[in-house]
Amino acid sequence: MPYFSSWKTITVWLVVLLSIVVALPNAVSNSTLENLPDWVPKRQVMLGLDLQGGSQITLKIERDDVIKARLQATIDAVGTKLRAADIGYSGLSGTGQEIQLRLRDPAQADAALAALTSLTDPVKEGGLTKKSVSEVTIGSADGVITLDMTNEGIDYRVSTMMDGAIAVLQQRLTDLGALQPKLRRQGADRIIVQIPGRYDPEQVKYILSQAGTLSFRSIDMSMAVQDAVNGQPPVNSEILYSADDPPIGYLVRRQPIIANADIVDAQAAINAQSGNQVVNLRLGPEGTARFAKATADSAGTTVAVVLDGAVIATPLVRKAITDGTVQLAADMSSEGAEDLALLLRAGALPTPLTIVEERSIGAGRGADSIHSIMMAGTIGAVLVVLFMLAFYGLFGAIASLAVALNVVMIIAVLSATGLLLTLPGIAGIVLTIGMAVDSNVLIYERIREEVKHGRSLREALNYGFSRAFAAIVDANITTLIAAIILLFLGTGAVRGFAVTLAIGIVTTLFTAYTLTRVMLEIWLRRRQPTELPAGIRTGIFDSAAFRFMAIRNYVFSLTTLLSVVSMLLFGALGINLGIDFSGGSVIELKAREGNADIDDITGRLYELNLGDVTVKPFGSPQDVVVRVHSRDGGENAEQTSVILIRSELEDAYEFRRVEVVGPTISGDLTKAATIGVLGSLLAIIVYIWFRFEWQFAAGAIVATLHDVLLTIGLFVVTGMEFNLTSIAALLTIVGYSLNDTVVVYDRVRENLKRYPRMPLPILIDTSINQTLSRTVLTGVTTMLALAALCIFGGEAVQPFAFVMLFGVVVGTFSSIYVAGPILILFKLRHGAEKTGGPTLSARGAL
Repeated sequence: MPYFSSWKTITVWLVVLLSIVVALPNAVSNSTLENLPDWVPKRQVMLGLDLQGGSQITLKIERDDVIKARLQATIDAVGTKLRAADIGYSGLSGTGQEIQLRLRDPAQADAALAALTSLTDPVKEGGLTKKSVSEVTIGSADGVITLDMTNEGIDYRVSTMMDGAIAVLQQRLTDLGALQPKLRRQGADRIIVQIPGRYDPEQVKYILSQAGTLSFRSIDMSMAVQDAVNGQPPVNSEILYSADDPPIGYLVRRQPIIANADIVDAQAAINAQSGNQVVNLRLGPEGTARFAKATADSAGTTVAVVLDGAVIATPLVRKAITDGTVQLAADMSSEGAEDLALLLRAGALPTPLTIVEERSIGAGRGADSIHSIMMAGTIGAVLVVLFMLAFYGLFGAIASLAVALNVVMIIAVLSATGLLLTLPGIAGIVLTIGMAVDSNVLIYERIREEVKHGRSLREALNYGFSRAFAAIVDANITTLIAAIILLFLGTGAVRGFAVTLAIGIVTTLFTAYTLTRVMLEIWLRRRQPTELPAGIRTGIFDSAAFRFMAIRNYVFSLTTLLSVVSMLLFGALGINLGIDFSGGSVIELKAREGNADIDDITGRLYELNLGDVTVKPFGSPQDVVVRVHSRDGGENAEQTSVILIRSELEDAYEFRRVEVVGPTISGDLTKAATIGVLGSLLAIIVYIWFRFEWQFAAGAIVATLHDVLLTIGLFVVTGMEFNLTSIAALLTIVGYSLNDTVVVYDRVRENLKRYPRMPLPILIDTSINQTLSRTVLTGVTTMLALAALCIFGGEAVQPFAFVMLFGVVVGTFSSIYVAGPILILFKLRHGAEKTGGPTLSARGAL
């Protein structure tokens, strides 16, 4: 082994020490942290909502609502400007993004264009470019004025409304008392809100989505409401309805007496005389003066209180109100009064927001998940350590220490960066534990081979690390590519899995190649051994001489048949798509007393007419999961389903998890998942093609497709739900399978140069047997970790772990019986290198 200078050794241990120090706050209580010196890091890992409980809600600005509001605002502005310029017109109306009117005197066309020209003034977009855009274009022909609202102008309005909405939502959540809420933009028209902690999801959704636009309006008594409905209401008035059943119509003035901008404070209270809930409003100076004049003029009549386009009250004005205090009395509960006061204090949203996705987790469910998966992780880690100690003795202890420090470094990175640790993220750490030993096994087996070839122990260590390095990098980069794609593809929990997987791959390269090397160097210097330590038992694989390729025709034909059957079943039966891709709702319930009654739940939900509803047991007899399939009616229909189910079952059942995905989100997720899978496969194929000869790349592609098809067949046959977590499992299987294939191919490529005259089937058998110890040991350690997740990880991760376990078995199989025969099929030539390049026979056959 090359001499490791002191400063390099010190650097490695400093990195390890720093990781321990940064990760340490996660192992002590908060009270202990407060007593530590200021220089000690105190940041802990931030838990995802699926572990600590809370809600993630995705809101969307509807472009059609923005267009409608802008259309009406522009029509009002056009009318105002033309009247001010004393220009007569008729037929002022708008459809879509176009407004038209006819001048009574066509000769006034130029004057009309001049009066309206300010509407075409450009506005500056936000961002770095500060580009100017025109919201409206104007033209005239034959006395007809046409105004078109531009798409760029609508985009500008949507963007500014997004900024305004985020500010209002932040204030609302602050008033609600939410701790550390997170709001971020997603794309051009969506806002993602994350609220950790225990809050009523329905209250949170109301607070976030309600526009909160309040106004006091004069009631227009110039004509009857029914006459206005049947005919044309006055130009300055409109018809609004109450929320009663049936609704009552009111003809109200468009111009409000007071609105949100006039309210400086709002507090819920109880009316001392009636005992009813009220909201006390305090107005600013201008609003006070305007309201005083309006109430003085309309004493003895009623006014309409309008909230988000609906009349909620019509109080009688008995006398002028001059002190700027208004008591709003409406039919509302104490919670409703508190929520309305909160909305009025925070201000109105610039436009209503539509809830397109909801994922709410109860705190109790998160605690149970942590307990289950931590137990699974501990059991998996212990099994891996015992397995490594059994096969490698001292070297196994070093590898186990490296794996433990690997986990510490992952936790340190999560703590330092503030990245969320989710439930699948913990599964990613457990998977990393199983896969981390792969690099150590590759190195150890290389060292053992060099010792068998007669090299001294120091030389064997040197050659072992150097020759294993390329295989380690190639094998891990394929999985890293899949993890990076998941980072961009996934949301929430899936992204958490990708984060820990990606970090784990990087830390594995450090601990396996650098940290392990330093520890072996210390052992070599202090003990100065002349032979490998006792306890290495992988020599049992040395005599392996299996003729894998001898039965390749039969096995390859069988795998081809299974792949074709998987495709046919997929085409005939389809796959059980989860709500991520098909839309709908999933609700996890826990009986408050006794066991859950599935028949009773099914019957009660049937009465709600929710369409296709499925109720299944989930874990213990107390738990069930309700699936409401996507309904017609868009996003609001999905939310209505949850509201109805909650009102029906909340008394008897605890709502531990609620996930609602509307058609907009499900369509986007389907598109993103398709692009992600194809993109990751393409990226991995390009990398393999670049690193190996084209025959190797072709073999890797076919083996990967084999694994993907059989995994999809598993979903079809078992009926398991296919969701975003399944995509994460599928891409990880691809990475793991290629990991195995790359290790075998790396040895085949090496042996092609070493034994140029050896028949190709025998050479491939030799290569597989030489790497058999690594294949078996890595496969077993990974399967031990995944088996622990399957058995002890809880219902939330068991399907994911089962698919991964199946994928590891299939991937290990395909690296031998698919990847190997493909090289024979394509007539890989001896001594093939990129410079010479092997050729493809005109009659390639197995």
